[in-house]
Amino acid sequence: MQLERILQSQGFGTRRECRALVRLERVTVGGEMIDDPFVELDPEGLEFTVSGEAWRYHEKAYVMLHKPAGYECSQKPKHHPAVFTLLPSPLVVRAVQCVGRLDEDTTGLLLLTDDGQFIHKLTSPKHGVLKRYVATTKHPVDDAQLAALRGGVELNDAPGISVAAHAVEQLDANRLAITIGEGKYHQVKRMVAAAGNRCEALHRVAVGRLKLPADLAPGEWRWIDPSEV
Repeated sequence: MQLERILQSQGFGTRRECRALVRLERVTVGGEMIDDPFVELDPEGLEFTVSGEAWRYHEKAYVMLHKPAGYECSQKPKHHPAVFTLLPSPLVVRAVQCVGRLDEDTTGLLLLTDDGQFIHKLTSPKHGVLKRYVATTKHPVDDAQLAALRGGVELNDAPGISVAAHAVEQLDANRLAITIGEGKYHQVKRMVAAAGNRCEALHRVAVGRLKLPADLAPGEWRWIDPSEV
């Protein structure tokens, strides 16, 4: 693949812009400056730098972000900055999308990708991909509330339909680990409310088998390894 096309596919601009980057000697491959935008390279596993920043070729972008509070999972946010402002420009240019959404005040593991099939597989209820959250409650959790969450509660917009957590674990007096297989609007918060308590803070710690790394600070992102995908 021509170098200019590789750069374009990775979000570094239009073909003309990528061609200019190469001719302005802003691109190195294997530690060597390349000034020919039409040079043919094998993109698989290709490592390069653009304006001194190291990159690696990814046919599809799969990234994780430790979402802080106060950010919206929207391209057109209304009240808070978008989570996309936490990502480098090339990822934004190649139009990565959130794999499901977290509320503006919910923190934790957020996946983003430009792979539409991947988004569908992780968000469609029929695939049943589990999401694990830690909920901090306003009042101490009692046995009746635990039983309600495990057995099923009725959400206010779906009377007569019982929604149960896949798993519930009490971590301490005011903290619960809740695992669900769906992603209804404000589902965990509404389940906790329906059980007779209030969710004061919500943090997603895992999607499927992928866990939020302990060393990924709020606001930081990293690529997801192919094995993790």
